[in-house]
Amino acid sequence: MIHPSYSELIEAINANTEDDDNTMLVNSRYSLVLATSKRARQIIAGSEPMVDDAAGKKPLSVAIDELYQGKVKILEDIHEEENAEEETATGSEEEMMAEDMASETETQEA
Repeated sequence: MIHPSYSELIEAINANTEDDDNTMLVNSRYSLVLATSKRARQIIAGSEPMVDDAAGKKPLSVAIDELYQGKVKILEDIHEEENAEEETATGSEEEMMAEDMASETETQEA
């Protein structure tokens, strides 16, 4: 049996977010999986575990413990949203440039 259960873990994470305006509320198992896997990858890459009993545990177990104990917060990734907005803006600019070039070509051919 997995301890803590996903519902207990979601409750613990959301209880810890009430103190901080920058942290996200976890609403689904999917967001929980994303958060724990991202932290586990950080631990694998060399980040120091933030819990005392991490020795001998797998990185995913350590990540779950950190989230459950409130040592790690889930923050909204503002940079991804900004990049998505920039890509959308760049895409529309490129489309406008392509349309301008096409109209210039048509004008030159006529």
